Amino acid sequence: MDKKELVTRNKDERARIEREILEMLDHPFLPTLYATLNSPRWSCLLTEFCPGGDLHVLRQNQPEKRFDEAAVRFYASEVVVALEYLHMKGIIYRDLKPENVLIRSDGHIMLTDFDLSLKDDNSIATAQVVPDQTSQSCTNPSNELPNEPPSCSTSSCILPNCIVPAVSCFHPKHNRRKRSGHRGTLEIVAEPLDIRSMSFVGTHEYLAPEIVSGEGHGNAVDWWTLGIFIFEMFYGVTPFKGIDHELTLTNIVARALQFPKEPTVPGPAKDLMVQLLMKDPTRRMGSTMGATAIKHHPFFGGVNWALLRCTKPPYVPRPVTHRDFARDEKISDKPVEYY
Repeated sequence: MDKKELVTRNKDERARIEREILEMLDHPFLPTLYATLNSPRWSCLLTEFCPGGDLHVLRQNQPEKRFDEAAVRFYASEVVVALEYLHMKGIIYRDLKPENVLIRSDGHIMLTDFDLSLKDDNSIATAQVVPDQTSQSCTNPSNELPNEPPSCSTSSCILPNCIVPAVSCFHPKHNRRKRSGHRGTLEIVAEPLDIRSMSFVGTHEYLAPEIVSGEGHGNAVDWWTLGIFIFEMFYGVTPFKGIDHELTLTNIVARALQFPKEPTVPGPAKDLMVQLLMKDPTRRMGSTMGATAIKHHPFFGGVNWALLRCTKPPYVPRPVTHRDFARDEKISDKPVEYY
């Protein structure tokens, strides 16, 4: 990053916030800050190189420029646990989009670009009892947990890569049977509910209605962007895009969610998008129970959340060799603009 350019464009504060956030992170689907390098002109953050590029480019290379259901589930599940970790740290990401989801050398994701993120040092994770609501339909928008949590194996949740597991997952299956009067499960909920901002930040097609309307926003904006993200992965387009930015913003606030006739998308996926793309943030899935509610949605049925890192990715980039870094005389020496 060019220090002078950051000051000229009033981006120095955002650069500082991004560095502070990167220093906090320790998660398999988020960047590790290995070092910071400073010179009189440049300020550099050294993180992992992701040879697979980003999901936007990868989607463009797919047949008909969209992913199949298995790939969408894979990428969305890793995004969910990354957002869950950020929220546990008191960070609202605010800039989820395919361009900011990079593909590591092993095919798993890495979220990047935290200059628009909002950080609250006082936010903490809490344990809450999640009501058993298995008798209610998953299409009920006020129902945060439409289905009973899927059972876990007795050993998977004690592994280091189990991120914010359900407390119940540590007990053998025979101890988790329903008992008379037992109506809930103890879960870890990591939502920074008290953070509020009036900032107008983000990418137009991914902006939540509460950001557009200027009413102030909190953690629910990340779950809105997850809904847009899943929609784009399935259909190759975002749901509210207009002919210009102004019409896009109008559509976000006023137009109802509509699904294209093609391709055919399964019902559970559509239901998840409907619940994530509630215009009222208080009714939006994830706004109060966060990733806990989203993980239990039928679309993610069969996902072993504790072993996501062991799940086979739909795409693994080819190994990078020294020849890939051979100097190309056609490459411009013009500084790269990061912000």
